[in-house]
Amino acid sequence: MLTFNIHFIDMVDNTEIQRRRTFAIIAHPDAGKTSLTEKLLLFGGQIQVAGAVKSNKIKKTATSDWMEIEKQRGISVTTSVMEFDYRDYKINILDTPGHQDFAEDTYRTLTAVDSVIIVVDGAKGVETQTRKLMEVCRMRNTPVIIFVNKMDREGKDPFDLLDELEEELMIRVRPLSWPIEQGIRFKGVYNIYEQRLDLYQPSKQVVTEKVEIDVHSEELDRQIGKPLADKLRGDLELIEGVYPEFDVQAYLEGHCAPVFFGSALNNFGVQELLNCFVEIAPSPRPVRAEEREVRPEEQKFTGFIFKITANIDPNHRSCVAFCKVCSGKFVRNAPYLHVRHGKSMRFSSPTQFMAQRKTTIDEAYAGDIIGLPDNGTFKIGDTLTEGELLHFRGLPSFSPEMFKYIENADPMKQKQLAKGIDQLMDEGVAQLFVNQFNGRKIIGTVGQLQFEVIQYRLLNEYNASCRWEPVSLYKACWVESDDAEELEAFKKRKYQYMAKDREGRDVFLADSSYVLQMAQIDFKHIKFHFTSEF
Repeated sequence: MLTFNIHFIDMVDNTEIQRRRTFAIIAHPDAGKTSLTEKLLLFGGQIQVAGAVKSNKIKKTATSDWMEIEKQRGISVTTSVMEFDYRDYKINILDTPGHQDFAEDTYRTLTAVDSVIIVVDGAKGVETQTRKLMEVCRMRNTPVIIFVNKMDREGKDPFDLLDELEEELMIRVRPLSWPIEQGIRFKGVYNIYEQRLDLYQPSKQVVTEKVEIDVHSEELDRQIGKPLADKLRGDLELIEGVYPEFDVQAYLEGHCAPVFFGSALNNFGVQELLNCFVEIAPSPRPVRAEEREVRPEEQKFTGFIFKITANIDPNHRSCVAFCKVCSGKFVRNAPYLHVRHGKSMRFSSPTQFMAQRKTTIDEAYAGDIIGLPDNGTFKIGDTLTEGELLHFRGLPSFSPEMFKYIENADPMKQKQLAKGIDQLMDEGVAQLFVNQFNGRKIIGTVGQLQFEVIQYRLLNEYNASCRWEPVSLYKACWVESDDAEELEAFKKRKYQYMAKDREGRDVFLADSSYVLQMAQIDFKHIKFHFTSEF
């Protein structure tokens, strides 16, 4: 019956859906991801001047890094959402943290995008974090475009880089632009996709000149000199011979990645990337719910919360839940069903973002990311619909690898500390476990840096000071069993190492891999889970 209905769905807003492009920019730390985001915003007319991200002399720090700690360290620690119009397209960028300590935030963000741009440093090539992120893209068949950055510095040979990309990321590649020299000899790129030459002038603010050119004409010799022109012709011939012709369908299915070369800091090669991206990247795609597949052009609104951020505006202690619209049209003040609570909610001030600048919106379409004010009603993975009971999957919490006891350092600030921990855990920054043996709170994270971020944010945003105490644990795993007696026996025997998570589920805190292995052998009917989604 359902499929029958879907054929007759009102397709009114299909033009709106078709012009949406929602994507994430992912990379290893320091590959130039935030610089690239910033240049894209420059083309979208959202910022007038590009701020140097790392330079402390220029106080205009990168637009997308708004948290105080990010400005001090020059790294991104949370995903920021930005939207802008470019040509006839509406673009939603999610700039993700590259640092592996915040990988979980990035993994979750990838569930809310339709495609991905991976930034690779031309000198360093593929790094560990890039590999991990590519695995997540592969799991979901997310289309990928690769931008090789920092061509104005000495780096690897472009052909070697292409081989490395294929080998390390396990995906076919096809260059759509080609660099002419690199480092101080860098002359520009030849845009294979549009068949023209883009000449390089090092400048952070000016867009460089473009010359439509026939590769085989003498004009090319005049522009870049005969030796370089001959080398370029040879390279292009080799590319045509070695790499299959670019096939949009193969890209959309996640089998082939187009590659662009440029320098994000000097605003070079970025517009070529953007022009090609808006043409070939997918508009919003169907999303799999537990009950059925939800198509973007369905008339009824559905969406899920993939991220929660506290204190976007430090003057108002407010949380914002980021909702990805999966289908239909979201309308301000309309009643929507919060599926987990089973109650209807209205949103009087839904927002869209330009980093931390917010504007209230009246409507949003499939593919859009909207911010909903949250006073504790949302958790990551919550679904909103017009009444249908749907559950979107694919927002796991991974088993943490580092653990510390969190203690209150100022007895007068107990309330502030409790509220701060609560809101930061809602964001999914880390996980909180309460030890059943001594009632102490344990924070589990994926990386060391998160402890520093939590401590910093508790102090600066909640005026609460905490201190960390060591606890020697190997892994946290969720346990469940159909055999209630065996579960009870297990909990009795492991009493000191049992904890509850915020959902009240049983968690076993194993203090070594040996102890965990023995527990799995001794208790045959107990299931040990390493992600919270089971």
